[in-house]
Amino acid sequence: MKTMIGVIGGSGVYEIDGLKDAEWRQVESPFGTPSDAVLTGTLDGVAMAFLPRHGRGHVHSPSSVPYRANIDALKRLGVTDVISVSACGSFREELAPGDFVIVDQFIDRTVSREKSFFGRGCVGHVSLANPTCPRLGDACEAAAKAAGVTVHWGGTYLAMEGPQFSSLAESRMYREAWGADVIGMTNMPEAKLAREAELCYASVAMITDYDSWHPHHGEVDISDIIATLTGNAGKARALVAGLPGLLGPDRTPCPHGCDRALDFAILTAPEARDPALVARLDAVAGRVLGETAAG
Repeated sequence: MKTMIGVIGGSGVYEIDGLKDAEWRQVESPFGTPSDAVLTGTLDGVAMAFLPRHGRGHVHSPSSVPYRANIDALKRLGVTDVISVSACGSFREELAPGDFVIVDQFIDRTVSREKSFFGRGCVGHVSLANPTCPRLGDACEAAAKAAGVTVHWGGTYLAMEGPQFSSLAESRMYREAWGADVIGMTNMPEAKLAREAELCYASVAMITDYDSWHPHHGEVDISDIIATLTGNAGKARALVAGLPGLLGPDRTPCPHGCDRALDFAILTAPEARDPALVARLDAVAGRVLGETAAG
């Protein structure tokens, strides 16, 4: 099996440098229209796919991002490993603006998004005890260090609905009572859907600010965020450039089972499954649904 690295670029990250045979491709998904076309090509001999999460020109808010269509589109293209890059606020003094955090846990506080490919007529339950792939996280950490980025391995990401930033009371609660380390608006349900699609998923949080809890930094200022974003974008591109050399062109099964997440997840009996939903799941769950999913 060949590796194909999919990068979902967040605020400020809209391209991959140095792609060979670069081409923007429109991908049709039964779950709607993805955020944008997908930029495909090769980097150091490894297939790559890049999807701007908010669309080029930043047209989608965190709540309107078509998360299911995005993950389904990457799966249809043959992506095996997804790197999520996103701007985040920090709840920890030591996680400073300009630093990167390799996230390994989430608290989902989003409320208005479709969070599963499955549903009535084909029920599936996957484990999210460990929602990111340690193997992929290690590669991101190594690539960040090689690029000269200050990077921290491990952290809990609080996913809020947005698009407004936190109140001071919320920020203090998330930090002090809930123990979150960073806050953002886009990694949920993205990570959940990647697990359902049996894709290895790693989250790289690019710190832009201290949210509103910090006594010496005050409320979040969008102009400061944009300034930090500009510097972080270059670091993110350098991180991505180092991944092909670390992951290589030939892919072996994930040692953590991300690519087998659906082995025991489908509970609906074959004779009770909704054919229409099963057909929509041809890319996401075709491995376990077999010919029925392919129509």
